[in-house]
Amino acid sequence: MIGLLEGKGTPAKKPVERVFSLRLSVVGCQPKIWRRLLVRESMWLSRLHDSIQVAFDWFDYQTHAFNIDDLRFGNPLKRDELSIEDDRDVGLADLDLEHRTQFTYGYHFGEGWQVEIKVEKVLVIEKGVIYPSCLAGERAGPPEDCGGMEAFNDLLACLKEPHTDLGQEWLEWVGPDYDPEVCDVAKINKSLKKLTK
Repeated sequence: MIGLLEGKGTPAKKPVERVFSLRLSVVGCQPKIWRRLLVRESMWLSRLHDSIQVAFDWFDYQTHAFNIDDLRFGNPLKRDELSIEDDRDVGLADLDLEHRTQFTYGYHFGEGWQVEIKVEKVLVIEKGVIYPSCLAGERAGPPEDCGGMEAFNDLLACLKEPHTDLGQEWLEWVGPDYDPEVCDVAKINKSLKKLTK
C-alpha cells in the first residue's frame, strides 16, 4: 500500500513557538517599579498593551503607544507629523524582538508615563505554563490618574504622613488596599489569566 507522503520526504517540522522574557520598568521612578513578563511570540501587540495595564494595575482609561525605532503602534492616529498604527494588526513575531534589546510603551500622554521594555531572553514554550505570566516585580504601579511623576512623588511623601490633611486625602483617594511597596505577583497572574480566555 502506498502512503500519502510517499516520495515527498518527511514533512517539515513546525518550528517551536518562542517566548520572550520582558522586563518592564516605569521610567523615572526611584526606587524602581518593574515587572518581568513571559509572553508568546504569537501575542498581538494590543494584548501586550493589555498585559502591561494589568501588570501595573492601570485601567486602560487613556491613550497608549509602543515606540519601536521610528514606528508607533497603539490607538490609531494620523495628525500632522504624528502617525500611530493600530497595535491590533501587529504581532510580537513581526517585531524582530530576538534582535532587539528594548523598546518603549507610553501611556496617558497627558501624565507622560513611559515604560521601558527590555528583551531579556528568548525561550521556548513550556508545557503547563500559562502565557502571559508575571514572574517577578517590585513595588506597586503608580495609581491611574494620579497626575504624573511629580504628583506621584508627592503622593508617596504624603502617604508617609497619614496624620496630615494631605496624607488623609491621598489615603482616601488611593483606597485602603494600595501599598506602594508591594507588587502582588499572584494577583497580577490571576488577572493575566483572564486575558487568555
